[in-house]
Amino acid sequence: MRKLFCNRDINISLRIRMLRCYIFSTLLYGVEAWTLKNSNIKNLEAFEMWCYRRILKISWMDRKTNEQVLEQLGKQCEVLNSIKIRKLKYLGHIMRGEKYEILRNIMQGKIKGKRSVARRKISWLRNLREWFGCSSIELFRRVTNKIIIARMISNLR
Repeated sequence: MRKLFCNRDINISLRIRMLRCYIFSTLLYGVEAWTLKNSNIKNLEAFEMWCYRRILKISWMDRKTNEQVLEQLGKQCEVLNSIKIRKLKYLGHIMRGEKYEILRNIMQGKIKGKRSVARRKISWLRNLREWFGCSSIELFRRVTNKIIIARMISNLR
């Protein structure tokens, strides 16, 4: 891929399309099930920027900010937005589907049992609550309606 990304004969828009097709699709495989910590999010954003810098042949010694690189490409960071969209769609799929009763009960915390004494770990649902700024109950209510999900997704883009 290095030869393709650094090849000056290939248009930048085509190189970005190849990046999305081959690299980002592989990177984001199964992302719906990931639980992301802040360190994971930073690593994903750093990788995306590293790829864009490789395409534009910008060295770290050029001291260009990420905003300048994105402005030069006319893009926004798309990896994290893609993760948010996929996780939101998956939650809606679980909450609407009749055959996902067990998953729905797990998401809503209806499973009996005790937690350990230690600090709570970051949960899959907590990522969505933080990203969309609403409680779990509000999120469950919203994702059952496809029109509301479409609005939430359009706000991300």
